[in-house]
Amino acid sequence: MNTFRTTKRALVAASMAVALVQSAWSAENATLERWRSYAGVTWNTDTAAQRPFANSANAPIAGIHFDAKGRAFVSTPRLIAADAPATLSILDTTSADGPARLTAFPSEPGNSVVASPETSLRNVLGFYVDHRNGWLWALDMGFVAGEAEAPVGGQKIVIYELSSGRVVKRIPLDAVADRKGSFLNDIAVDESRKIAYISDSGLRSAPNNQAGIIVADFETGASRRVLNRHPSVLPEPQVKVVSHGEEVWSGNPLTLGINGIALSPDARTLYWTVTTGTHAFSISTDVLRSAAASEKTLASKVRTIGDVGGNTDGIVTDARGQLYITDVTRNGIVRFDPSTRAMTVLATNDGIFWPDTPAITPDGYLVLTASQLNRHFAGAVKAGSERYDLWRIRLSSQPAKAN
Repeated sequence: MNTFRTTKRALVAASMAVALVQSAWSAENATLERWRSYAGVTWNTDTAAQRPFANSANAPIAGIHFDAKGRAFVSTPRLIAADAPATLSILDTTSADGPARLTAFPSEPGNSVVASPETSLRNVLGFYVDHRNGWLWALDMGFVAGEAEAPVGGQKIVIYELSSGRVVKRIPLDAVADRKGSFLNDIAVDESRKIAYISDSGLRSAPNNQAGIIVADFETGASRRVLNRHPSVLPEPQVKVVSHGEEVWSGNPLTLGINGIALSPDARTLYWTVTTGTHAFSISTDVLRSAAASEKTLASKVRTIGDVGGNTDGIVTDARGQLYITDVTRNGIVRFDPSTRAMTVLATNDGIFWPDTPAITPDGYLVLTASQLNRHFAGAVKAGSERYDLWRIRLSSQPAKAN
């Protein structure tokens, strides 16, 4: 009996200590603040007459990443409408409200829907800012709203010089992505080896998602598809996507496979999450880079790193290797610590609607977009009422990441 009481007291004390540590973290570091709130978007450069783009409600800001100068690059995917002047732009963050002031990157002609699909950006959701090489890797899904399939050459990676917008290289992806069924979601880059890892959620082939991971090599221009339809990249059975307590598209449920993808600081581990699911996964990049590795070998190397606790979208790692995951279900951010294997709800806010892409700024903030993509797809956002919010949270570690 005494042993039982001693053990019980020890467990209670341990629990209290954990709670105090978590509370201290929340109190000191884990406050999400609405940093910017925009009433739509505009590509109008006349600051004296800032009017939202006419179809602004169908051009939500989804992706965001920062270069070393603190410039914010954003994507406005052409998933709902194809008429936005650009799908990849630079956001003027000096403006805190009104319409988000965007400048097409590398230019409006370089974002043209009617130009050659092989050369022009058509529909960018995921992209990556490469600090080591001074590049931006844009992942083009190829298709735009209203198209049953991507045109030949539309699915690609376009690598730009950040300073000038000059095209460094194009890597075609038609050979490893289905022009009808693929949905090229996100991209992570090993900056030292110049190798890109792409998540293909296969949304356009749901419910039989043609999901997988694509490995693309800058030097050779070659790409391979791996873990095709492996359980770790597919929607989890019986899982529903929930946002603000409601199932997303009840009656026509969202079935989205692998989505967020990120590398550890040393680029030796690749992480990913599945939106129609709750788990996060990892694999050693050594085996992914080996063209000789069989699918059986690859499958044996996949590891489940934990249950996030909700549905997810984007992910990012900081310089210490901490993984930050946007939590669609609980409207916030979850942190995974590889050293302790702990998965912790870092912060939430009911004002966040569909936390989409997280990114880390040069001055140490984690910024995330609240895209409301689920509501935009459902036609629930009416013209004139669209709001595109950027939220941020101060991180305790420096953001610079070299790999």
